[in-house]
Amino acid sequence: MDFTGKVAIVTGGANGIGRAVVQGFVRGGAKVVIVDRDAAAGEALAAECGKAAIFRSADVTKAADVQAYVKAALDHFGSIDCFHNNAGIEGRVAPTAEYDEAMFDAVMGVNVKGVFLGLRYVLPVMLKQGRGSVVNTASIAGLVGTPGMPAYVASKHAVMGLTKVAAGEVGPAGVRVNAVCPGPISTRMVQEIARQVSPNNPEGIERAYSAGIPLRRYGVAEEVANVVLFLCSDLASNVTGAQYVVDGGRTATPAGIVRQLD
Repeated sequence: MDFTGKVAIVTGGANGIGRAVVQGFVRGGAKVVIVDRDAAAGEALAAECGKAAIFRSADVTKAADVQAYVKAALDHFGSIDCFHNNAGIEGRVAPTAEYDEAMFDAVMGVNVKGVFLGLRYVLPVMLKQGRGSVVNTASIAGLVGTPGMPAYVASKHAVMGLTKVAAGEVGPAGVRVNAVCPGPISTRMVQEIARQVSPNNPEGIERAYSAGIPLRRYGVAEEVANVVLFLCSDLASNVTGAQYVVDGGRTATPAGIVRQLD
């Protein structure tokens, strides 16, 4: 996947999946704008990438911050060819009947409004160029329900809807919009969810959940990044409005059936 001469923006780019995507873009020859609230990690990653990347701190729920990272990409590199609309938070684990309203609003703000604002201000640039590829980070939680995570599940279902609407709108102009749907990936977010579910034995949560995954393990960030990079590349030139699941087969095969085959 050759990104020579291409410019990419990655939100939530300082850690986890976003970090792996940034590193993949740089290896492929792209220039990258790293966007994150974690300034220390973002600046460190930009320094690691040398002249191939710059960092911009941003709150993706604020239109002014989103406009600023779009402007930074254009001012420094001249275009926006690829956009990994990735920033997201997990929120708390609690039943719907007990879920905190402020936490619900916070999750929806980052995971839905943040994705919308990214589309709102990046797509006009791509439409003017007549080219571009967007990959929104959804989740298998955008495809199925996860008890105890009403805000996160609702937000990721919304990301799937935004992806399909935008793909239909901008396709005629040569701009593609897709979604990647990770399952459990060994990142801080998944580790935090396990700690909430079982503070005394988070490792046991991973073992139990892995037993219902056909590949019998959690994924790693680089495996999701590879799919994001493919969708941003010219190799995926006829792919838009699609959802690519990266979950080791978790949503394809009911956990009970997998265990019966052991």
